[in-house]
Order: sequence, then structure tokens, then C-alpha cells
Amino acid sequence: MAKNIYVGNLAWATTDADLRNLFAEFGEVISARVISDRETGRSRGFGFVEMDDAGAAQAIQALNGKSIGGRDLKVNEAQPRESRPSRPRY
Repeated sequence: MAKNIYVGNLAWATTDADLRNLFAEFGEVISARVISDRETGRSRGFGFVEMDDAGAAQAIQALNGKSIGGRDLKVNEAQPRESRPSRPRY
């Protein structure tokens, strides 16, 4: 079974490949994605990594609070997104 991991406080220059390489040493990475702004295409400073359960637990423990690119990462198991009420489109 795979776990989805939230990675916050990423450096703006971090790419999907950088994220994948960072987590690869802890196990098989299924996917790694840095979230970018829809309008500007610029990184929003966080991303998600999906990997196997055993590797995910090790990665969370090892990388949470670790300084990468001058920033202390926030790494934890991703929580389901809360549903928001739909807004009318004008």
C-alpha cells in the first residue's frame, strides 16, 4: 500500500525530480510533484510524494525539520483535502 506525504517549506527552485531524488533513498517513489500556481507557474513551496509504507515512515522521520536549500522542511503524512463549498461563477 502506498502513502501520500506532504512536503512543505520547499525552496522555490525545487523541481519534481529534486523531490523524487530526495525521497528515493528511503524506498520506491511512485510519484513526486511540486505544486505550482495556476496563473504564474511558480512553485507554491510545497509538494506531495507517494511511496511505499515502510519507506514513507522512514522518510517522514528522517526529513521532517531537515534543512534543504536553506529551508527547514515540514514533512508529514498528507491529510485528505477538506471539501469547500462551491462558489458561484459570475
